[in-house]
Amino acid sequence: MVTEETDGPLKSVKQVALWAMAGVYTSYLFLLPYAPGDPVWAISPATITGVLDLSFNFFYVLPLLNLCTAVGFHLLEAAAVHPTDEALFNFVLGWALLFAPLIFTDRKRDRFPGSLDVFWLASMFLTNTFLIPYMAIRLRKIPEPQKPMESTGLQRAFTGEKGSRWVAATGAAVGLLSIVWFAIGRSGEGYGDLADRWSYWVDTLSKDRPTYAFIWDLCCYTVFQPWLVGDNLENVRADKKDLVKKLRFVPYVGLIVYCWSLETSKAVKPE
Repeated sequence: MVTEETDGPLKSVKQVALWAMAGVYTSYLFLLPYAPGDPVWAISPATITGVLDLSFNFFYVLPLLNLCTAVGFHLLEAAAVHPTDEALFNFVLGWALLFAPLIFTDRKRDRFPGSLDVFWLASMFLTNTFLIPYMAIRLRKIPEPQKPMESTGLQRAFTGEKGSRWVAATGAAVGLLSIVWFAIGRSGEGYGDLADRWSYWVDTLSKDRPTYAFIWDLCCYTVFQPWLVGDNLENVRADKKDLVKKLRFVPYVGLIVYCWSLETSKAVKPE
């Protein structure tokens, strides 16, 4: 890992690259007409409806509750959404959830000038629109001396031993369920076998902007996860450090292990 003292020129290059990446991400996926699907200024009612339906099925809560209908319990009807769309949406948000303990324990989080709570909540649904700028901002130089950052109740809840392990378990469950849901979710509702679902998903990827953007999110998370975890290995329990160091390169899984292995006594101390 490159240290603060020796990476001056390299750090500047990283910052410029990240800000350029943020500009490309926002303009290409939101504003320009070149990516599959509609830009935000010409978004169709069908796309809006699809995103809202996915949001109502957040973490499969309603679809799973609907399964209780057979025993006489039915809270609210889940929106009828293709299971591959639900799987991708929830997989991305499950990964975004796992970033919360990592960001709240980031040794460079004090460089971010705003509320980390608001930032993370926004990034849960606008993902790398916020995470890419954060990656650039955390590299900036700050004047010394600096007042230590106070941790909020949300941050303490997510980075305490029970909280971080709850996040790890929830993220793991959502990720695993998403893989299963992609293959067999809503099996009695006419969505076909795995080959049919894959064919539908590939076709959707070529014409739907949210689906296409989620793939970008997965790629960004794959890059940022080992970077951030590698910068924060001192937050991990000593007996788990080697495991986290190795698994940080495994997408999604490495972040589950980081959250599960957080050292509570170090979790809220910035650099």
